[in-house]
Amino acid sequence: MVLDAAFFDTLSHLRLAMSHKSSMNMTGSRKSVQKGSSAEFSDFREYMPGDDIRRIDWNAYGRLDRLYVKEYLEEKEAVVSVLIDTSASMDYGAKKKSELACRLAAAMAYLGLNNMDRVIVYDARRMQSPFVARGGKQALPHLANWLEQCSFAEKVDMAEAVGKLPVKGSGVTILISDFLQEAFLNKDRETVEQLLHLLAYRKQKAVLLHVLAGEELSVGFTGTRNLIDMEEGTRLQVTMDAAGIGMYERALQDVISYLERECAAAGAFYGVCNTERDFRQLIFQDLRMLYDI
Repeated sequence: MVLDAAFFDTLSHLRLAMSHKSSMNMTGSRKSVQKGSSAEFSDFREYMPGDDIRRIDWNAYGRLDRLYVKEYLEEKEAVVSVLIDTSASMDYGAKKKSELACRLAAAMAYLGLNNMDRVIVYDARRMQSPFVARGGKQALPHLANWLEQCSFAEKVDMAEAVGKLPVKGSGVTILISDFLQEAFLNKDRETVEQLLHLLAYRKQKAVLLHVLAGEELSVGFTGTRNLIDMEEGTRLQVTMDAAGIGMYERALQDVISYLERECAAAGAFYGVCNTERDFRQLIFQDLRMLYDI
C-alpha cells in the first residue's frame, strides 16, 4: 500500500469523535472518567488529609471557611478497533472494494495513532491475529505492511466477528464492509439491531463504513448475464432491463436507508463509501461528521 504523505499530514488535524470518555489506564490524549492532573477543570470536593495542598481553592475557603480542592480530568488512552470484512465479495469492482477498505482502515487507524490512542485492526477471517499499535503515527508503515498481507476470500460472518472483539473500556469500533450477507439483507434484519446494541453496551462509538463498488451503486449493463456468487460459486442467469435495474436499485436503497436509520437510532455513524469517489473527498467531506476536530 502506497501512503500519500501529504494526505496524512492533512488528516493529522482531525480526531475521531467518541461518545464515551475513556476509562483505560494508559496515558493518552482522551479525557478520562478518572481524575488526574491535566489542565482541564472537572469539579470541587472537600479537602482530605494527603491531598496536594496546591490544589486547595483559597477563594472558596475565604467564602465558606472550609477547605476544598480542585479536581481535573485525566487524559487517558482510548482504543480504536477497526474490523475489516475480508470476504470474497469485497474483492469485486473495477476499483476493488478491498483496496478502498484497506485505505479506509489505514486512515482510521492513523486518526487514532496520531492522537496517541491504541489501535487494533482486525481481519474478520483471522480475529486471533490482529495488528496492535500504540505510541503514535510511526506505527503506520507497519500497519501498511500488515494490510498488504490481508487476503479477501471465502465467507465472513461480520456479526460473529464483532462478538469476538475483546473490547475493554470505552472507545470507537469501526466496521468496514459491503454488508452483503444474508443477516444484513433479510427481512427481519435483527442482526443489525443486536450488533449495534452490543457495541453500545460495551461503550463503543459504532462506525459503519458501507463499502460499495461503483458498479453496484449504478448498474451499467443490460441484457442477459450469468452472475456468479464470489463466495459460494453458484450461478444465476438474469436479464437486466430497465424494470430489473429499477427493482435492484430500489432494493439496494432500501438496505442503505435501513442501515442509516438503525445507526441514527443507536447513535452510531453510517456512511456509504463508493469506490469511484475521490478518496480525499470521501474522507474530508463525506465522512466529516466522524471527527470532533
